[in-house]
Amino acid sequence: MNPENNLPEKIISELKSLSDKEKALFLPYFFKTGKGEYGEGDQFLGIQVPQQRKIAKKFLPAIDEKDLMILITSPYHEVRLTALFMLVSKYEKSKTPLEKKQWVDFYLKNKQYVNNWDLVDSTAPKILGSWLYDKDRTLLYNLATSDDLWDQRIAIISTFFFIRKNDFDDTLKISEILLFHKHDLIHKAVGWMLREVGNRDYQTEYDFLKKHYKIMPRTMLRYALEKFEPEVKEMFMAK
Repeated sequence: MNPENNLPEKIISELKSLSDKEKALFLPYFFKTGKGEYGEGDQFLGIQVPQQRKIAKKFLPAIDEKDLMILITSPYHEVRLTALFMLVSKYEKSKTPLEKKQWVDFYLKNKQYVNNWDLVDSTAPKILGSWLYDKDRTLLYNLATSDDLWDQRIAIISTFFFIRKNDFDDTLKISEILLFHKHDLIHKAVGWMLREVGNRDYQTEYDFLKKHYKIMPRTMLRYALEKFEPEVKEMFMAK
């Protein structure tokens, strides 16, 4: 931590100054923080994402790994997300593979704090997907077959980076692994990634759905079909 100015404290203080009480009361319902729900125990300040991005950008030049460690372990959702915005920037601005690996390792070491869908979606493709694009991707399969909901979401959402490069194989294989998942957050994530595949290669998505649509969860199928023509949607949904 930077001893001269206690940077994490300054960042948290600035975030708290932007707190909106009404929003802070609403967000726990939106992010399902009740007992037994996926975001159980998470706390919210009630801050808009653009404000968090602005603060992340403001403090980015001075932030270091120890500072990020303090922020990413915060009980407040918005503090963790702000830290993750800075982590993404640190990764993207790194000039060497060694520097990039430092931030990838930090991300993986602390993924237990990447514990809601927006935290995953804001980071997984930009850090892990980017890093693994030209490397062995076994890690994603390990995450996909773990018992942790957020590991599994990280696995499929990381492939968004590959999709943008017209590389679909891992998205399809991980989608097959997660086909029978019980949680709608995974249904939505898989459906979304399949839709993104279809946006770039209609036939590839069509063929995947043709093979699996009868056993896919309805939410997953609806998300995947979002951009299809009405008659095609109707055909697949009438299973």
